[in-house]
Amino acid sequence: MNNNKLSFTLGFILTLFVVNSGAQNPIIRDQFSADPTARVINGKVYVFPSHDIPTPPDKNLRENWFCMPDYHVFSSENLSDWADHGVIVSQNKVPWVDSTSYSMWAPDCIEKNGKYYFYFPANKNVAGPNGRKGFGIGVAIADKPEGPYVPQENAIEGVFGIDPNILIDKDGQAYLYYSMRHIFVAKLKDNMAELASEPVAIANLPEKGLKEGPFVFERKGKYYLTFPHVENNTERLEYAMGDSPMGPFTMTGVIMDESETGCWTNHHSMIDYKGQWYLFYHHNDYSPDFDKNRSVCIDSLFFNADGTIKKVIPTKRGVGLSYAGSPIQIDRYSAIGEGATVEFIDSLNTFEGWKTVFDGSNAWVKYNAVEFSKKVKTLELKVLAQSGGSIEVRSEKLDGPLVAKVEIPKTSGWKTIDAKTLKIEPGIHNVVVSSVNDAPVEIDWIRFK
Repeated sequence: MNNNKLSFTLGFILTLFVVNSGAQNPIIRDQFSADPTARVINGKVYVFPSHDIPTPPDKNLRENWFCMPDYHVFSSENLSDWADHGVIVSQNKVPWVDSTSYSMWAPDCIEKNGKYYFYFPANKNVAGPNGRKGFGIGVAIADKPEGPYVPQENAIEGVFGIDPNILIDKDGQAYLYYSMRHIFVAKLKDNMAELASEPVAIANLPEKGLKEGPFVFERKGKYYLTFPHVENNTERLEYAMGDSPMGPFTMTGVIMDESETGCWTNHHSMIDYKGQWYLFYHHNDYSPDFDKNRSVCIDSLFFNADGTIKKVIPTKRGVGLSYAGSPIQIDRYSAIGEGATVEFIDSLNTFEGWKTVFDGSNAWVKYNAVEFSKKVKTLELKVLAQSGGSIEVRSEKLDGPLVAKVEIPKTSGWKTIDAKTLKIEPGIHNVVVSSVNDAPVEIDWIRFK
């Protein structure tokens, strides 16, 4: 074992813990995360995102820009409970990377012959033949998707760019896609760390506006080249289709429109998991005033009969089931009515999450797909109501069967209260929470016991 491999292995500490429960967007709720590449591995979904952090002081870094020092990996079997396996690659542990650049942008990871190959871009610490350092793309290799990963000594020779993506075709040939003004493709050798062909720019893509972040997949004999593109002001997700991994591709449509809140970037991946397709993407939910700190989200993806992709509308609810016995963040609603609003609990610590404010009679929110595995007797709520208040909880719809009516006492701060529930059968139900009078009520979460 060489010294680099030994030091990396000894320095690797596996941090495994559940970072959230409840199948809501964003899915990672204790740190900023972006550029998610999702892969199905051994019956689980693994997400390999980049990691945004606030710019540290005294590092001579560009202000109000992306600051990204390392990579974590997350996994889930149900798309509801996500485990953080800790840092797998850091700018301080890669020989060819400028460890002061904080430029570890969008990654990818793929399995071949029992090995896991993690691809990542970063600024080089040595200038190339053209005299510029610039971005290279490197590879780190592991025996398990969780790591530990051992970075290779050098970046992939002949590649200058960002946002690597790997496709292994049905014949076993691996292709590297990446971006730098254009989107490029090249074949990889069997060792997955060297080029087997010269990179070529993919033709027939939009010339106007930034293109980056390619993600390519195959479905029913068609190859989908998907990528973020600035058609107008911010990135939207677009795609082209072709009959081979290297094209030619024909521009086909839009997967997700520009962010309504002005988040300048989006970056994504798609997987088929247990018969359902999902789109992984990012948005600046936890940092609405600074779109360089982003968070990973998931929504369901569907295809038309002709193979084209149906446009995805981003949601707060996300995908998967929530469990009745766990805190249900109703601010990640499926639908919301007049008089109900969502605000941060603490605007200075946004990872505390959101609260739902009911201000007026008949204000309501609906939260879909809650699994009741057994009969429940009690509804527990974390509430704040300075004048007291009254709410109702119903199943399925706004005028559906009454589950609980809760009289909320006056509270000067957050308080957890209980209320008796009426009969609700085990199974999967939608939950609707509504106010009964005009007294303002704030709710952090509810759960059934």
